[in-house]
Amino acid sequence: MKNLEVGIIGGAGYTAGELIRLLLNHPETNINFVYSTSNAGNKLYKVHQDLIGATEISFTNEINADIDVLFLCLGHGNSTSFLEKNSFSENTKIIDLSNDFRLIADKNFNGKEFVYGLPEMNKEEIKTAKHIANPGCFATALQLAILPLAANHLLNNDIHINAVTGATGAGTSLSETTHFTYRDNNFSHYKAFNHQHLGEINQTVNLLQDRFDSEINFMPNRGNFSRGIFATTYTKFDGSIDAAKKMYKEYYKDAAFTFVSDTDIHMKQVVNTNKCIIGLEKHGNKLLITSTIDNLLKGASGTAIQNMNLMYGFEETLGLNLKANYF
Repeated sequence: MKNLEVGIIGGAGYTAGELIRLLLNHPETNINFVYSTSNAGNKLYKVHQDLIGATEISFTNEINADIDVLFLCLGHGNSTSFLEKNSFSENTKIIDLSNDFRLIADKNFNGKEFVYGLPEMNKEEIKTAKHIANPGCFATALQLAILPLAANHLLNNDIHINAVTGATGAGTSLSETTHFTYRDNNFSHYKAFNHQHLGEINQTVNLLQDRFDSEINFMPNRGNFSRGIFATTYTKFDGSIDAAKKMYKEYYKDAAFTFVSDTDIHMKQVVNTNKCIIGLEKHGNKLLITSTIDNLLKGASGTAIQNMNLMYGFEETLGLNLKANYF
């Protein structure tokens, strides 16, 4: 079978850069075009400088409507407007990395039904889907921390989450809080208790545990590093630590990239990989769940490739066996 012809819309951002890197090394894909009106005619490596020597592809302002897979790497709210203005073949499968179609209220758009693309929860639905709404980065790390509890109807008290993300989580556009002089040797919180990813997190919990009526208290933080997310989550839990570990390991026993560790975890274990690693501790009547991912890979482009693999019946890990930047 010939390689899949793939197109990328919004090719100049961090997630697109990682997506291009993964697709260039994926044995079943060929990059047909990378669309960027502001960079049309420039070589990809002029923007994504890590790609020098890897490809001679240039950005384009032209679109091929007959591709097999379309990745949308646009800013939030822009995928809907793009799809309103551009049409593709009935055979084209779409994977959207924005938040436009993640909520049930938004999943049907212009005759297209988007499946929420969290493989650890929706693997079977993803396999038969034509359109995927890729999860958010924080949403991925936090949902993977609590999915086993929700699936077993054990989220009966408020959930408290403190999580920190690297500078790449804010995108390539410069602002006061992404400038080096702000981030360096600094730490701050933002969007306290009302981060946009709470919508999809609450949605998932309510799908798994339909009588969930507690609060999810989420405090997002900016870290002074480039990439990665580290989250600490705790809630009341009556069982033992052994019972918790058994439940989590059973839930993730068939997960290709999510692992439960018996030792303390840290972020360097996952940076540059598609892994999520989870740690568990019991403190009094509270269960502490730590989870860590690379925000650009497991939190975005890596899961997008994972979803593509599932949609086409490839090995789920194909093109994603990456080693962490541990040293």
